[in-house]
Amino acid sequence: MGTVELLTAAGVGSGAEVIVPSYATAEAAEAVRAAGALPVFADIDPRNFCLDPAAVTTALTSRTAAIVPVPLFGHPVDHTGLRAVAREQGLLVIEQPEIEQDDMAGHDTTRTAHAARRANAAYLDARLTGVLTPAVAPGVEHRYHSYVVRVPGNGRPDRDAFARALRARGVRCRVPVQTPVHRTPAFRRELWLVETERAADECLALPVDAGMTRRELQRVVSACNALGGLLPVAA
Repeated sequence: MGTVELLTAAGVGSGAEVIVPSYATAEAAEAVRAAGALPVFADIDPRNFCLDPAAVTTALTSRTAAIVPVPLFGHPVDHTGLRAVAREQGLLVIEQPEIEQDDMAGHDTTRTAHAARRANAAYLDARLTGVLTPAVAPGVEHRYHSYVVRVPGNGRPDRDAFARALRARGVRCRVPVQTPVHRTPAFRRELWLVETERAADECLALPVDAGMTRRELQRVVSACNALGGLLPVAA
């Protein structure tokens, strides 16, 4: 059963609120709306980019009926934290499957491919400077559907200029979430989700596909490190 069917079967519909992430694709919010309920956006944990249980708690109202977390970039959601909130409040938790949109990672989901991506990610982790490499919670198996770094600084000019410079050096990269869902026309809300906004301004996906060679990985490292991390903001 899909998310819409699970919500409907549980009696979640008109008048109910369902907490979803804004830093993701719109699928979760669309599923909630299709079930007749209202999507309510909560902030993310800056370490894993998934719903933050503390932020979920803050977003609760008397009409909250369910939580629909979304694993992102290959890092699973905080099942323990979210289910603790759900148990305390008597809420349903329906995990929205991650949709792999990373055209750089390909669609080979075999264990061998996962292992290769993890090995490539470890190579980048150990050598990249000037960007913040992905965090992985203890005991978690990150599948690296996307290898998402942060280019911290003064917001979009830094990250976007960094991305343009990488592309000019032949390195494929992309902004993994162009616009948080709560800022899209279909779901616009007057919200300020601090970590969601920061992630939207700072994050950049670098190539980490299973088939990459060490020479290709080193090209990524050399291009990133040659930029010195942050680019100065033009006066």
